[in-house]
Amino acid sequence: MRILHLYSGNLFGGIETLLVLLARDRGLCPTMEPVFGLCFGGRLADEIHEVGATVFQLGAVRASRPMTILRARRALRRVIDAERFDAVVSHSPWVSGVFGPVLRRGAPPLVQWLHNPLTDSWVDRWGLRTRPRMVLCNSRYTAAAATSRFPQSTIEWMYYPVRLTVPRPAGEAREAVRRELATPDDAVVILQASRMQSWKGHHAHLDALALLREVPNWVLWVVGGAQRPFETRYLAGLRARASDLGIADRVRFVGERGDVSQVMAAADIYCQPNTEPEPFGIVFLEALAAGLPVIAGDLGGPREVVDSSCGVLVPSGDIEVLASTLRGLIGDRARRRQLGTQGPGRARALCDPATQLGRLSDLLGQVVSP
Repeated sequence: MRILHLYSGNLFGGIETLLVLLARDRGLCPTMEPVFGLCFGGRLADEIHEVGATVFQLGAVRASRPMTILRARRALRRVIDAERFDAVVSHSPWVSGVFGPVLRRGAPPLVQWLHNPLTDSWVDRWGLRTRPRMVLCNSRYTAAAATSRFPQSTIEWMYYPVRLTVPRPAGEAREAVRRELATPDDAVVILQASRMQSWKGHHAHLDALALLREVPNWVLWVVGGAQRPFETRYLAGLRARASDLGIADRVRFVGERGDVSQVMAAADIYCQPNTEPEPFGIVFLEALAAGLPVIAGDLGGPREVVDSSCGVLVPSGDIEVLASTLRGLIGDRARRRQLGTQGPGRARALCDPATQLGRLSDLLGQVVSP
């Protein structure tokens, strides 16, 4: 099957990580050939090009500029007329809104890969005007929210395939990364690697650690860079908050990294206390694969990923419980090791790339016309 994946491509996060994996690890599933149609150049397009997959550039689109939408639609029409595709996968309601007239008129069967539950925003309502043959959701949580929004579509769910990178030996990684981040080798490092958005729980994380000022020897690494103006303002606010709380000397704002697996190999705990549901959360699987005990907010996708064998779920917004959980793991190396040893097996069971790509092929095969 030749599958055309459509996306914007101007940012980089979990969806982009998935698309790069589909391109890079396409050899694990010979029944599928992924091809990509993107509106913007940048890191996503570059990484897909680097692994030899096909990318069609459809042109930068601004919803406020109708001519950019028309030009992109014409570009997609030309691609579909010139190439053979067995199915088209839209990776956002925005994409379905932009390209809806093309996807509704003589295009291959459409699959909407739903990476987040829909809201009542104008973008999501725009996307709903194009009815997909199948809605593919990234978790049971997302699938439950999709049923009422797509009454005439088949609803399926599957966890992402996640490249469960085996990091360098811990001692070597710790020495290199900790030296770079000015962190003592004997410190207990807590890591959060996520987009710079408030619902990822950075403020709750800082507030909880402020209650542990008297606990010696912990350091927080915050990985993630600002990609949009509001994220720049948000990051500046986090820096100011850490200073106001009196913990700025124990917090490292690392910025965007291309070697997150190496950073994880140098950390001791992964903590991301979301204040709103995470639809799935690739980073939680990466942390489990790296052998880190995981602390996550008890809502959304992490409920399906983190169990008592490998981590702790904490009530969203409960700063005292979060602080108590962090205190317990900071002071108990044996407990960290016990939870960490179960993580890689849990990650493989949920998101082994070959297994999940095979499931993706089976699901897409259901919509391909004979």
